[in-house]
Amino acid sequence: MKKRIFALMLVIVLCVALVAACGSSRGGERDPWERPEGVSSIPRNETLWFNGFQWGTSNGWNPMSPGDVMNNPLAIQNDPDGARLVMFETPYMYNMLDNKMYPLIADGDVDGYTWNADRTELSYTIKDVARWSDGTSITAHDAAYTWYFGVNYTVSGNNTWTPLIEDVIAKDDVTVVIKAKMVEFEGEMVPANANMLVQFIGQNYILQKAWLEDLLERNDSDITAISEDSAWDVVFSGPYGPFFMDDVQTILVRDDGYWGQHADMWGKLPAPKYLANVNYETNAAGDAAIVDGNIDLSQQFIMNVNLLWEERGLPVSTYLPDPPYHIPANMPTAFFNLNSPAVGITEPVVRKAIAMAADYDLINANAMTRQSPTFQEFPRSLMNTTPAERALLDQAKVAHLQWTGNQIAEANAMLDEAGFLRNPDNGGPDGGWREIGGQIISMKVSTPEGWSDWQAAMEVVAAGGEKIGIQLETWYAAWGGPYEAMMTSPTDTELDIFMVWTSGISPVQPWDRIRGLISPEFVGVEGNWSGNWGQYNNPRVGEILNMIPLITDQARLKDLYTELVEIYLTDVPSFSLMYRPDKFHTVYEGVWTGFTEAGDSRNVPPVNASVGYAIADLYNIRLVG
Repeated sequence: MKKRIFALMLVIVLCVALVAACGSSRGGERDPWERPEGVSSIPRNETLWFNGFQWGTSNGWNPMSPGDVMNNPLAIQNDPDGARLVMFETPYMYNMLDNKMYPLIADGDVDGYTWNADRTELSYTIKDVARWSDGTSITAHDAAYTWYFGVNYTVSGNNTWTPLIEDVIAKDDVTVVIKAKMVEFEGEMVPANANMLVQFIGQNYILQKAWLEDLLERNDSDITAISEDSAWDVVFSGPYGPFFMDDVQTILVRDDGYWGQHADMWGKLPAPKYLANVNYETNAAGDAAIVDGNIDLSQQFIMNVNLLWEERGLPVSTYLPDPPYHIPANMPTAFFNLNSPAVGITEPVVRKAIAMAADYDLINANAMTRQSPTFQEFPRSLMNTTPAERALLDQAKVAHLQWTGNQIAEANAMLDEAGFLRNPDNGGPDGGWREIGGQIISMKVSTPEGWSDWQAAMEVVAAGGEKIGIQLETWYAAWGGPYEAMMTSPTDTELDIFMVWTSGISPVQPWDRIRGLISPEFVGVEGNWSGNWGQYNNPRVGEILNMIPLITDQARLKDLYTELVEIYLTDVPSFSLMYRPDKFHTVYEGVWTGFTEAGDSRNVPPVNASVGYAIADLYNIRLVG
């Protein structure tokens, strides 16, 4: 009898073990993840090496911390074109190639979220197999609490989204409802911007409620302490977990119990066991690393990238085989800090003269090595190069305001007419520096230190200033120091003219890019990572940006977008220096191969095998040979 009982118990134990093992391998029930210990090095043939994701040391894994505090974009990044999905996950994955949302944590089909009748609420359900790294199920309550926590216990207070979203609630354990903020428009209450709710589900992570509650408790609900918590114990849902970081590199290790290997998702684990980003001090050092085969995927600009395969025969490639080699969607922009005490910076005619004097063809040739379309091909506005955005602008109405650059005579004439004249006694070139009220018009132009292409662009801007009698001195600031302070503090005055990116392709462009460039809603906002870093304040811009999401008539939309461009090109609160990709995507295929490329029919966007639907690349690549 005892033998029969023992045998029965053994069968039960074996069955439980078998179920647990099967659940772990298929993404159902699983054991909690544990970070591997005692690994002194990571094998080259198990590691996908990146560079260009960050500059400076990572400080932790806290997804609720401002980006400048954790400085860990290998694991944490929330952009309009999609979030980085290697460690934390969003309901959907945005694909900029077809402008569609692919389900990740969410259940259902592509673009499978639902709207109520008047588009005031967007709903989706959580996949039954979706699990946290501690083995528990992801629920709608996690999504609702993530929103609550972001509004109440983060530095920004979700300021990008609170004007657009009233609340995120759990209808039941698996159903998430996002309620739009309602505004009055033409006598009716309507959603502030229904399309931004779509962007929200591809840009913002769902985090575990239980872990967030612990984060809150151990930091006594103090927002500063919460933002500085390094969160090595963070519970995550993605295929990789925290492994190692120091001054040089950040490394994630694959979670082999990851739920996404279930047949209802990817059906397998991603190919690399480790993901690692190396921090190089300069672009040149990063270039040397990819040439030497030490980097597999580079997000940084590489000068004359085509020569790596055309002349040196290296196994290096870009998404497009011909110029501009990448998809030009972003518009790196020089912002004027309108809080700066620099002489002349608040004068629109001075700002426009500086912008007109810059030689953009030289920037394209030298700084971008032809990896950008020109402003002759795509005249400057607030739109990128895509036909959909260009169709929203009446080009004829703004042509008289546009400039292509190196227009020295016109810029000098404008300044002379405004009465900002040269003083031959102040030591400046060609008759002296221009002055206002007896003071030299002088400003500092800045980029992050080591960003060689941006620095080269700003050298060209400074040279243009000298030709029109305006003193522009280059000053390159460390990323993570005064540069980020300038972006996140509305009262910082250390920088005068400084370069920052814009958003590229997303479900709500060009509205979201324009919002980031000139929306008055960000004026005076501390901890602002959303835009208008120059603090330009024009109430009419705010009115138009509030109206656009509520209008469906295309002719009226075109009029409003054209008016925004007219305001922008007249006041010149900033000026774009180039078109460039949202993210560079240059691959070395000496170790791993099979990365996305144009024409391969896989429909995977070229954004570093990790942003939005681009993470599909981690399941496509394979070792060479």
